[in-house]
Amino acid sequence: MSEQNCTAPQPISLMASGELRDALTAIEEGKAPAAIAALMAIDPVSWQAIEQRLKAVVGSDLRTLLFQSREAGWVASTIV
Repeated sequence: MSEQNCTAPQPISLMASGELRDALTAIEEGKAPAAIAALMAIDPVSWQAIEQRLKAVVGSDLRTLLFQSREAGWVASTIV
């Protein structure tokens, strides 16, 4: 049998996933300062893991995804 060379994805902490959810909710509610605070609270390892998953699933990073959703008129709850 041939071995596949794949690495396990980096973990996203429970706290970071909650902060991301809070940030998306704040964006949906028009609370930019709260969204920024929530995003800044995400630890670096979780942030990298979030970016990797976004690129794998939607082909872009969070910033691009948010800009596209704003232009298309999506709400944050549609993304999550």
